[in-house]
Amino acid sequence: MQVVLAFLIGGLFTIAIYLLLRRAIARVILGLALLTNATNLLIFTVGGLTRATPPLIPEGQTRPGGPFADPMPQSLILTAIVIGFGVLAFTMVLAFRTNQIVVADDIDRMRGTDALVPIETAELAEPYDEEVESHPDDPVVVGEPERVG
Repeated sequence: MQVVLAFLIGGLFTIAIYLLLRRAIARVILGLALLTNATNLLIFTVGGLTRATPPLIPEGQTRPGGPFADPMPQSLILTAIVIGFGVLAFTMVLAFRTNQIVVADDIDRMRGTDALVPIETAELAEPYDEEVESHPDDPVVVGEPERVG
């Protein structure tokens, strides 16, 4: 089973690196997702494939009985899944925002785009007008605030 997983992990890493080196942002994101999955499988395989019981200690004993699964690779994989999901979500939002500004999926066409940002799309939020959006009962502090005590 470990030999099959070794070839699967090698194939996933190969495809992930191939996709990361492409020019389209969508393929880079897919490559990143495959890279995180391949890394998770690698940690799982290196931790050892055992069909053992969970590492729970029965009542009245100080150690788990019989062969038990190692909890460290499981916790590392869980952490890697959360971090990988966060990085993938950030990359997708970054690609979406980049596509809104540049209107291109090609990485080579995105170089030097600082001068290409139109003025009307540079503002991400509506301007805040204090006179319109402030509440009439809000205290207005003019000058130096009074000292209490």
